[in-house]
Amino acid sequence: MRVLAIDVGGTNVKVRVPDVEEKRRFPSGKALTAQQMADGVKEIAKDWAYDCVSIGLPTPIDHCKPVHEPHNLGGGWVDFDYASAFGVPVRLINDAAMQALGHDNGGRMLFLGLGTGLGTAIVVDHRVLPCELAHLQFRKGKTFEEEVGEAALERKGKEKWAKRVVEMIEALRSAIQVDEVVIGGGNVRNLNELPKGCRRGENELAFEGGFRLWRNPWTAALDADEHVLAPLPG
Repeated sequence: MRVLAIDVGGTNVKVRVPDVEEKRRFPSGKALTAQQMADGVKEIAKDWAYDCVSIGLPTPIDHCKPVHEPHNLGGGWVDFDYASAFGVPVRLINDAAMQALGHDNGGRMLFLGLGTGLGTAIVVDHRVLPCELAHLQFRKGKTFEEEVGEAALERKGKEKWAKRVVEMIEALRSAIQVDEVVIGGGNVRNLNELPKGCRRGENELAFEGGFRLWRNPWTAALDADEHVLAPLPG
């Protein structure tokens, strides 16, 4: 199946298909609605043929539907009929979980996405578990996201922020037994060195995660538990 992978971010909506290296995009922002996203994607991808769609969305996803409206986008995402809009089967997944799938090499992996906030996901034997670890208490009454998000980077400066990131990784690794930690997101570039057992992520692999939603062995793992992810009727 030829997959159209869509990565919806707070700044841009980016799209790709597997056999084309070109990545296309258009601006998103706080006013972007689900309908505008679908219309914009269909316009910039109108010369690409595809059989199904994967969408990485910055909000919790359950039964392949958004749990609530994305914080940094417009409205209309929760009740939108994605399959009807695109005319093909659609799978939605949290954007950090899609990044995590793209970095999956088997085994047990914790993915941490350092961006505007903090995206988190765990992958075990090709099965992805989106998480909301960002909102757990970290230090002095503040959450992980408040201590390592973009606002913290701007407030603390790169050196102090990087120290907090390392502390976060150590805290999470002591609680979650994984083989490796992948550090992704745009702000990973501000880390000169990574702790032992960590791997630097590549943002482009978000698209690979979208492609993998329709490929074995990831498809088999996803289909085995509809609470993790399930396709909408197309």
